[in-house]
Amino acid sequence: MLDLNDYFDPVSIEAPAFEHLPTQAGFPHNISIHTDNSPIKNIGKYKIAILGVPEGRNSPNAASFKSPDIIRGQLYCLAKIPGRSKIIDLGNMKQGVTFSDTIAGLTDILSTLIQEGLFPVIIGGSSALIPAIDRAISQQKIRYTFTAVDPRIDFSNERKVPDSFNYLNTILNNHKSTLDHYINIGYQTYLNDQQVINRFLKRKSELVRVGDVRQAIYLTEPLFRDSDVVIFDISAVRQSDAPGTACPSPNGFYGEEICLLSRYSGISDNLKIFGLFDVNPECDIRFQTSGLAAQIIWFFLEGFSQKQYETPVLSISNSGRFVKYHIRVSDLDDDMIFIKSNLTDRWWIEFHGEKDQFHYVSCSHEDYLKASRNEVPDRWLRAIDRIKP
Repeated sequence: MLDLNDYFDPVSIEAPAFEHLPTQAGFPHNISIHTDNSPIKNIGKYKIAILGVPEGRNSPNAASFKSPDIIRGQLYCLAKIPGRSKIIDLGNMKQGVTFSDTIAGLTDILSTLIQEGLFPVIIGGSSALIPAIDRAISQQKIRYTFTAVDPRIDFSNERKVPDSFNYLNTILNNHKSTLDHYINIGYQTYLNDQQVINRFLKRKSELVRVGDVRQAIYLTEPLFRDSDVVIFDISAVRQSDAPGTACPSPNGFYGEEICLLSRYSGISDNLKIFGLFDVNPECDIRFQTSGLAAQIIWFFLEGFSQKQYETPVLSISNSGRFVKYHIRVSDLDDDMIFIKSNLTDRWWIEFHGEKDQFHYVSCSHEDYLKASRNEVPDRWLRAIDRIKP
């Protein structure tokens, strides 16, 4: 196994000028921190690993390499996470001699953490690092769903050097990639090539415009619930709330909305890796963006601490935890089957596969109501295309 001490620099950040919270109430109080006097050891006893990746090469947002420690400094000023999730801050990954070296090292680190049962929370750095996530997940032979909260679909129809605006090219062109499904939450049409949008729609990707998300933000929770990897690009937040990025937009999510989306990620049953990218301290104003980035991470961790692992027990019919509804919809050969949790009020659609296999797709109460009105929910249509052979 890798000795993670060889890959990380200890945490070293300046103490804040003043503290709003007593020491025992602060974020660092109940986490382990890699310092000069406290090396990384016994990582198997932790549940979550925070790691900074100060890397801005292969990106027009080059100064994003400065963001991990600045975000960390803001995070450490917040309250401690409720619950008993065991968290370790590994520090900042040592930068490779070349960008490819950084990608290779990050891939090895993520693979090691996943194998040890830890959940990686990545503080970037630029989104050019994301192919390392794909490599690490693909090495586990996992068919995975990737969700990006991003105003852009980072793919180019032109041949270009890989960077933070076309990392999806690297993933889709990797024959070893096990990417199964792509979801974009919050894309802005005027920032995207329509041909790229059409290309991903043909791949049965789920693309949700920022206006549609803001109209009913709670409907994104099922999308996060079925995701294996979630990344947040800080430019998904409007410039007035997060000016600290190389390509801000006047439109986007409000700070409260992006934090709610992050919490939805945290409570996901299936999620394996979370990452936040593209904060640029050189463009920031009085730590406004890095402070929001810290709160995004805090809300993710708070959601993680409240996680209810329900998906693995959906098939247990006599648990008393779930209620199953059979809905007859015209033009469908079989009943549509919905499952509701009595504990969390979350919903799923049940699909019967080959050899009596069952597939469960997260959905909303609205999907159930639509089926009850003899309409086929869009969530069902998208899922059936991917599940049925």
